[in-house]
Amino acid sequence: MLLPEHNGGAIFKARFASVFSNPAFLCLLLAATTILVFWPVTRCDFLNYDDPDYFTSNPHVLSALTPANVAWAFTTGCAGNWHPLTWLSLMLDAQISGKNSFGPHFTNLLFHSANTALLFLLLRKLTAATWRSALVAALFALHPLHVESVAWISERKDVLSTFFALLALLSYAHYAKENSRLGFWFVLIFFALGLMSKPMLVTLPFVMLLLDWWPLQRFAIRDPRTTGSRLLSEKIPFFALSAVSCAATFIAQQKGGAVATMTKFPLSLRVENAFVSYARYLGKTFWPEPLANPYPLPGHWPVSLVLFSVTLFVFLCLATVSVSRKFPFVFTGWFWFVGTLVPVIGLVQVGIQSMADRYTYFPLVGLFIILAWGAEKLFTSQKVSRSAAAVIVLLVLAASATRTRSQLDYWRDNETLFRHTLAVTGDNYTAYINLGTWMSKRGNFVEAMDLFHNAQRMNPSDPDVFYNMGNALAKTGNLDGAIENYRHALQIAPDQADVLDNLGFALYAKGQFAGAITNFEAALQLNPDFADAHNNLATVLFIEHRFDEAAQHYREAIRFAPDNAQIYANLGDTLVRQGQLAEAVQNYQTALQLNPEDSRTRAKLQALGAQISN
Repeated sequence: MLLPEHNGGAIFKARFASVFSNPAFLCLLLAATTILVFWPVTRCDFLNYDDPDYFTSNPHVLSALTPANVAWAFTTGCAGNWHPLTWLSLMLDAQISGKNSFGPHFTNLLFHSANTALLFLLLRKLTAATWRSALVAALFALHPLHVESVAWISERKDVLSTFFALLALLSYAHYAKENSRLGFWFVLIFFALGLMSKPMLVTLPFVMLLLDWWPLQRFAIRDPRTTGSRLLSEKIPFFALSAVSCAATFIAQQKGGAVATMTKFPLSLRVENAFVSYARYLGKTFWPEPLANPYPLPGHWPVSLVLFSVTLFVFLCLATVSVSRKFPFVFTGWFWFVGTLVPVIGLVQVGIQSMADRYTYFPLVGLFIILAWGAEKLFTSQKVSRSAAAVIVLLVLAASATRTRSQLDYWRDNETLFRHTLAVTGDNYTAYINLGTWMSKRGNFVEAMDLFHNAQRMNPSDPDVFYNMGNALAKTGNLDGAIENYRHALQIAPDQADVLDNLGFALYAKGQFAGAITNFEAALQLNPDFADAHNNLATVLFIEHRFDEAAQHYREAIRFAPDNAQIYANLGDTLVRQGQLAEAVQNYQTALQLNPEDSRTRAKLQALGAQISN
């Protein structure tokens, strides 16, 4: 009796398909591909745009996780936002990897890869459509518009808040499908954690309602528990959390001066810019070129562009509603995109940018849903073979990954990023200042001053221009010019601790100690945690033989900058003058542990040791 022949090719194909459709395998594949494509981000440098506030010059972040710093994270409005979990995550980076840029960049990348896997799991749980869910996740992972959120350490809040948002939606899917009360509490917890990472998530309850429409179809189920009013009422706790987050954010941004006034940006311009931004975001989704940071906000947009943008927006909204029953995924996807952009579309203008790539990090999921499910409908109606469809999809993903790699190159350092921004946006006030600051730090003062003058030409009433020009002049030894610019900056905006500190230092360098002390004290009134101002004030007090006061301020400086060797050495000098030799030895030793190459401190320690032994 002959055994039937096995079809080896068919068996192989079946096993191959089985492996590649396995959710765990696809999660690993998506995460690994994301890390591979974005790996160059780990070699990027810090930026002088926001990164000093969030990491490089933030004493609370750099001194890592301590009870005092945790309390600060939950109470501060630093950087114009209330996002304590973002601060805590950056503190943990500093604790694990120190001050280098690899650690926080690597963490951003890990969160982005985790978000990719979570997005796949969410959509698969909601729809049971493995390949379409994987396509949405792949587009999310590899799209060039997401480079800014991953490559910019200050945008930790994007990747972190989206991580919690996706966990919240996964829990919501479980709650809706299983009617799990425990699942509901997890939704609430993860939503709260997301809001504490970035308040942009305030519209997430609306996303839940969109998911109720499709794919959960809870509006269509004949069940008293899923009537429209019931679905709305169950979202009340989430709307309440959103309201609290909005209030906390508004207070933080008002204190930080991040919210622009109606005088500076009138409502008409904000409305125009909102419609234009929606159109530009759509355009850059399908043709991500050129990308920049930041995009300047003009004094007005051309009327033709505004009319086109309004018409396009209204048309797409009406078209979406008209096909909502036949293609419900279009309704959910479009209004996911529109709704999640509302907090950052510019009606409440924060900063001076007209739009930002980072704002699309979570909203683009809606457009990707339309693309993935729409492509499946199109391929089916046109009877496109699976192999041809796979080739088309892979080509799109390869093109996206290639463009993402090229965009990552621009983020490797300040000079590359801001020269590129100037090249693609023309006159860009923020780019001029940031590039000028970088050039000044590198000692290229001639080019730095040219860049600052360009910024001043565009915005002559901005204090940042005068502050940065003062810094450049101080480095060249032109103290009188520096003092003049610092004072001009303070006339425009008196409450600037950095400017007061630098003005104090310039006055100290000229021997005007009384004026220096006044400015250092004013800086500390505005920012009591300012280690540099404490150190500078202590130095002047030391010169004036006010050793007790000097020691007090050196100790405060060490509290906020515990790894600064020079401050320990300065405190050691002060303690010697106070006759506290044993404590002076301890501080000199700590200074040498932090900086073993400090020969002057080593000589002082040896001399002091000999003095004590005698």
